[in-house]
Amino acid sequence: MKHGTHAMDKQHRILMDTHVWLWFVLGEDKLHSKARTLIAESAGHSSLYLSSISLWEASMLEAKGRLVLSKECFIWIKESLAIPGLTVVPITPEIAVDSTRLPDDFHGDPADRIIVATARNKDAVLLTRDGKILEYGKAKHLKCLEA
Repeated sequence: MKHGTHAMDKQHRILMDTHVWLWFVLGEDKLHSKARTLIAESAGHSSLYLSSISLWEASMLEAKGRLVLSKECFIWIKESLAIPGLTVVPITPEIAVDSTRLPDDFHGDPADRIIVATARNKDAVLLTRDGKILEYGKAKHLKCLEA
């Protein structure tokens, strides 16, 4: 799959947006069944990704009281990353620079910019419910699917 949201190869790379990762790990029923299947299949092929900025976003949500976790934040995050087949992608110099040079007029949220740049860098499909990101994908700047 080069662009758009066509049928996916089972071994295609998936990058979870922060909220998708949280919903998945917390067992929320907000994810479409197709999204859960894609996450499981990608994990089974060791092609499931999460941007390291998502760890910061989750920690900020918890610190602000907008996310309640069952244990101390650092322990919860470490345990939630134990999904077999999941790789946390660091913010490399290339991703950092690319996030400042995204095509067209993508919005200014730094975390979203890093997540989009990470998906583009890994040639991964970004699984998200974020309307701005989904619109950006429709403009062919990003491969993404609604979670």
